[in-house]
Amino acid sequence: MSKLGFHNNRVMQDRRSVCVFLPNDDTLNIIINVKALCQELLDQVCDLLRLKDCHLFGLSVIQNNEHIYMELSQKLYKYCPKEWKKEASKGIDQFGPPMIIHFRVQYYVENGRLISDRTARYYYYWHLRKQVLLSQSTTREEAYFLLAAFALQADLGNFKRNKHYGKYFEPEAYFPPWVIKKRGKDYILKHIPNIHRDQFALSVPEAHLMYIKEAARLEDVAVHYYRLYKDKREIEASLILGLTLRGIQIFQCSGDEKQLLYDFPWTNVGKLVFVGKKFEILPDGLPSARKLMYYTGCSMRSRHLLQLLSNSHRLYMNLQPVLRQVRKLEENEEKKQYRESYISDTLDQDMDQLEKRSRASGSSAGSVKHKRLSRNSTASHSSSHTSGIEADTKHRDIGEDSFSGTSLHRKLKTCSSMTSHSSSHTSGAESAGKDRLEDDSQDDEIEMLVDDPKDIDLPLDVSPDLCIYITEDMLISQQTNGYSGKCIWKHFWKMY
Repeated sequence: MSKLGFHNNRVMQDRRSVCVFLPNDDTLNIIINVKALCQELLDQVCDLLRLKDCHLFGLSVIQNNEHIYMELSQKLYKYCPKEWKKEASKGIDQFGPPMIIHFRVQYYVENGRLISDRTARYYYYWHLRKQVLLSQSTTREEAYFLLAAFALQADLGNFKRNKHYGKYFEPEAYFPPWVIKKRGKDYILKHIPNIHRDQFALSVPEAHLMYIKEAARLEDVAVHYYRLYKDKREIEASLILGLTLRGIQIFQCSGDEKQLLYDFPWTNVGKLVFVGKKFEILPDGLPSARKLMYYTGCSMRSRHLLQLLSNSHRLYMNLQPVLRQVRKLEENEEKKQYRESYISDTLDQDMDQLEKRSRASGSSAGSVKHKRLSRNSTASHSSSHTSGIEADTKHRDIGEDSFSGTSLHRKLKTCSSMTSHSSSHTSGAESAGKDRLEDDSQDDEIEMLVDDPKDIDLPLDVSPDLCIYITEDMLISQQTNGYSGKCIWKHFWKMY
């Protein structure tokens, strides 16, 4: 195509280049119409990643060192730099500098079993990997060593003495800088191999699950942070709002340090109100005079925080009945493994006595020893560092199905016009790692309504290999009887 013909082509002139950064540091280069909806871009990203369930993920742009998540119903140019919107394409292979967009976790969950799609779980795991590197939980230093062991098991597989020795990994890729500075690389390289060895026989999907569960226990990993102002006249924000798995936290900033002022679980939040740039928190059970009042700096940030807080609260309330069932299943599995361990120890003692009698009688004990070795080598993996919820110890690749049990599909009435993420859009995108993850077969589904927690009672014989579908409706539909509705969301926009 000639340069003149290209410039006369309105369709080509409206196309722009977008570079999407993924949690695992891969990138997608996408050519898209400048007037496209954010939903269309997300659909293309999901198609390229072969992602079937991306309801926990969103697209964000960085503004003032904060991730602002795009409203999918808005057009892409609402979030783009002015130069990117105005610059006309210069040729078929020249679209100007790309707009930088991040595909990342928007809504956190505390258990990886709530993520049904293994590809989604893979990118969720990698998002947490990046968050852990920024974590500052100094009182939980041992957790970083366990997390590193899970990550090494996922990345490298079972520990091999003749292969995994010396500097077989980079500590900077697994530990926050403060841990490396405190302990030193030599200390980490010396002690991690033993913990890595303890995770023997954990498959890649199982290691991802263990990592997600352990990382969620760190207080500053599954959190979104946003700056707040004490009053209108404040130039530099002195407060930070933390959106956690279970509620809202308010911190006082002092240099690089954060001091926790308030910690409100969702059950203790009576009302949140956004009035233009003003943000109010009314704790449950307290008079209105006790409300906390802060400022967001601009109405766009208020709108963004409103949507993020509202959807996070709704998802948290919707998932509570399911999480209770998951915890029951995990407790039952732990008890089962404890009983199996007790029986195994008893058998070992019996075998020891049998061997002694064999030797005393002059007979060969070789067959007895062989049986004992066989039993020990095939015993299920049970590390002192793990919760023991993973019953299947077969090593599987990430593209294989790690859940052979029944999956639970939670379904709600749709109250939104938001389109599905399974779009069939095509684009000229290139991915550095899109072919690494293959589609996985879907298990049979049990569909249940989540509005009423009493409908979630599952039989105790449900397989421990439970996985759950998080639907779009869990984030956007209004509950009618699923919870008490203590948290009332309001947003009053001033007209200027």
